[in-house]
Amino acid sequence: MRSPSFLPSSFLFATLYLSVLRVASLAPKGEWTFVQNGTTGITALEAILVSPTLILMFDRVLGDPLQIDGHQAWVELWNLETNTGFPLNAITDTFCASGALLSNGTMVSVGGQASELPPGVTVPPDADGRMGIRIFEPCADPAGLNCTLFEDPATLHLAANRWYTSAIRIFDGSLMIIGGTHEETPFYNTDPENSFEFFPPKDNGQTRFSPFLARTVPTNLFPRGFALPDGKVFIVANNQSIIYDVEAQTETILPTIPNGVHVTNPMDGTATLLPLSPPDFIPEVLVCGGSNSSDATPSEELSSQDPASDQCTRITLTPEGIKKGWIIERMPEGRMMPEMILLPNGQVLITNGAGTGYAAISSVSDPIGNSNADHPVLTPVFYDPEASLGSRFNREGLPTTNIPRLYHSGTTMTPSGAIFLAGSNPNSGVVENATFNTEFRVQFLNPPSLSRSRPSVSRVPEKIAFNEPFTVDIDIPNDLNTGDLKVALMDLGFSTHAFHSSSRLVFMEAQLSGNQKSLTIRPPPNNRVYPPGPAYIFVTVDDVTSTGTRVMVGNGASPPVQDQGVPLVS
Repeated sequence: MRSPSFLPSSFLFATLYLSVLRVASLAPKGEWTFVQNGTTGITALEAILVSPTLILMFDRVLGDPLQIDGHQAWVELWNLETNTGFPLNAITDTFCASGALLSNGTMVSVGGQASELPPGVTVPPDADGRMGIRIFEPCADPAGLNCTLFEDPATLHLAANRWYTSAIRIFDGSLMIIGGTHEETPFYNTDPENSFEFFPPKDNGQTRFSPFLARTVPTNLFPRGFALPDGKVFIVANNQSIIYDVEAQTETILPTIPNGVHVTNPMDGTATLLPLSPPDFIPEVLVCGGSNSSDATPSEELSSQDPASDQCTRITLTPEGIKKGWIIERMPEGRMMPEMILLPNGQVLITNGAGTGYAAISSVSDPIGNSNADHPVLTPVFYDPEASLGSRFNREGLPTTNIPRLYHSGTTMTPSGAIFLAGSNPNSGVVENATFNTEFRVQFLNPPSLSRSRPSVSRVPEKIAFNEPFTVDIDIPNDLNTGDLKVALMDLGFSTHAFHSSSRLVFMEAQLSGNQKSLTIRPPPNNRVYPPGPAYIFVTVDDVTSTGTRVMVGNGASPPVQDQGVPLVS
């Protein structure tokens, strides 16, 4: 087979078209294991990897044991090398906020709730977080020393009050902030903010009204949104979905989720953009779990024993795929509040959640303690997007945990390939000795590759430009089949409330040298296929995955950035 034109003809390469390579099963070889390692000082209801060694976590201001400056802390930086955390100072309340990384690598946390301080009480000093914008600049120290969270609520804030909002990075490296509610709500969204806004601001700092969000109340908290490879944005809320054109400011209505299944808070299913593959990068979205209950039913008439939906629906976002509509699949069991995590081999890991009930706290007829949900689902499951319909779910090699991860859990993949799991607190404040306690134990779901020889890459550039090939050194164990090689470019996302905002996997074309010592990789063609910003490169050979290497994709400039690379050929 002739080498692509972007490579020197003098090299002898084994051509690897990663978008079409498949083996009989993508299930990892060997056993995965749950390992408990460490204890957080706050409930990790939000979590994001901010460097190869650091995870930033957020909670509320209501009793966590971690202290800073003589009062409770509600932000914690977790060191993956020592499995210990330490507090960071925050000004505004981060409870049920959202966030993402910008094109320059800065983490931005947005929204939150009003202060929880009773009248006359000043410690801890949590200010109103509903317009909150919190900045965590890239932190070079592996241990996080001298890293800080910056806030200035008087001069740096959102245009609208937003609690239970979502934020995603879009094609120009800025954040699109979607929906939310204004005031405390026990269950449904009864005081919605039916608009979008951006950070840095667009539209002279004004919000954009969304007819879609107005249609999807009262079950549209934490809308799930994904930047598509043409620069538009897919959003699902309640049982409806749209494609939003950021530049034209138009909404295109898509088919309704089948069978009356609601998939956003307080009936939390989960959703992900499936891996994008060259050359066409055709987007497909998978939505799983949630509830068949009617959102016209008052919450006090709902039950913690109502079954969660086992339905998964999948849609291809092309004219033909939209016309075909949602394809229905079934998980092994129903799940409320599951998490979906993209894995470097192209599979999806579904974990956490409950078999019955709902999100939120103490608002149904028969909560379990304070939990609106019951029957934790303790065994993860794989979803293989490339398998045939009806055979995409399997549990090969997956363990069962003894720690329920229900409402207010956080999880993220780490550069080692292990899955970090923390949090779970279906309570108003810290509660012990209940059926579902406030959970501070940290677990890792470790893949089989951690216990064997793995591929490794070196001489990886810190910054990669769109559509400009680069070469890395690679060391591949002798027992691996190099005919099965994939290179994944990944944003590991911001985890909160059963959703990994900005989570993304783009497979990249790659060619292995004749001596199998170097690998030449072509990055995504442009900043719409992969919104510019930080990423991790993982190489998987024969279903054994390397450690992820952090890179900056694009020019690293602050948003908004101009288009980079070359357009997709239609």
